[in-house]
Amino acid sequence: MSRVIVLATRNPDKARELQWLFAELPVSKVVAADHLGDDVPDVDETGTTLEENALLKARALAEFSGELCIADDTGLEVDALDGRPGVYAARYAGPDANYADNCDKLVAELQGVPEAERTARFRTVMALVDPRGEEGTFERTVDGVLEGRILEAPRGDDGFGYDPLFLVPELGRTLAEVPLEEKNRISHRARASQAMVELLRGYLEAVPE
Repeated sequence: MSRVIVLATRNPDKARELQWLFAELPVSKVVAADHLGDDVPDVDETGTTLEENALLKARALAEFSGELCIADDTGLEVDALDGRPGVYAARYAGPDANYADNCDKLVAELQGVPEAERTARFRTVMALVDPRGEEGTFERTVDGVLEGRILEAPRGDDGFGYDPLFLVPELGRTLAEVPLEEKNRISHRARASQAMVELLRGYLEAVPE
């Protein structure tokens, strides 16, 4: 199989996770968007839902590259904050915010909220767009959810984003305290990726190169 999967992300941490998760697919290679050159289009995430944003990114890169593309969008839904930061998780503290800025804002907004009310979930929606589908452009989405709780202070040195604050109760550890291989079995992105792998296996068998 000579098909290539292009990942619509410039985030090296996310790209590394997805390349690991898709390693056994029957394709020739899985590459991040940056490997396509300097003129890869930037896509404004103007959607109001995770699904809209994932499709925006996958469509744009599929049109640019002519290859089968996968994009994802992840949100953190905190119950005590009425679902915030949600779709705006990556830029919660502002358009130029880094991981620490976003975590600091989340901790501040949850100050005084008791442990039992700090429930939250990570949700990932993953979109597949193939501009060379048998009947024109092919599009599908899948999702994955991981339930947890937000801590008052970060724990762990691995992971990225909100991982140091996100406690997985059944593990008794945050996502930043979980080795990558274990995280890639249980995380929201892993669950969405597993659903995408199943979708892709069937699709790649049915669609000629």
